[in-house]
Amino acid sequence: MSGTNYQSDLSDEQWELLEKLLPRTKRLGRPPLDRRWVIDAILYVVWTGCPWRAMPRDFPDWRSVYTVFRRWRLDGTWKRLHAALRGPVRKAAGKKPKPTVLLVDSQTAKTTLDTDE
Repeated sequence: MSGTNYQSDLSDEQWELLEKLLPRTKRLGRPPLDRRWVIDAILYVVWTGCPWRAMPRDFPDWRSVYTVFRRWRLDGTWKRLHAALRGPVRKAAGKKPKPTVLLVDSQTAKTTLDTDE
């Protein structure tokens, strides 16, 4: 694990909630990366907006982190996390567990139609 603490790192309490929801690592091949370390690295990229390749060196290699991020996107892990945490997070913020309003934002722009071409 990283010896440096970043603002984006999970607290122990947050990790306890997430750990149960993440898929287990497979025992084949290379030794698995620590899942908390991977989550902290992903949150760092999301929090700072930095490119994957610019992650600090005290995180696992960016390719390994991105591979896990992509695998979890493809297997639905991120959707499951969102579905499991949305209600409790909204409730903690004093809101109803399910959203009651939908906002749609759009923009229209007039164009000139040049038919002489």
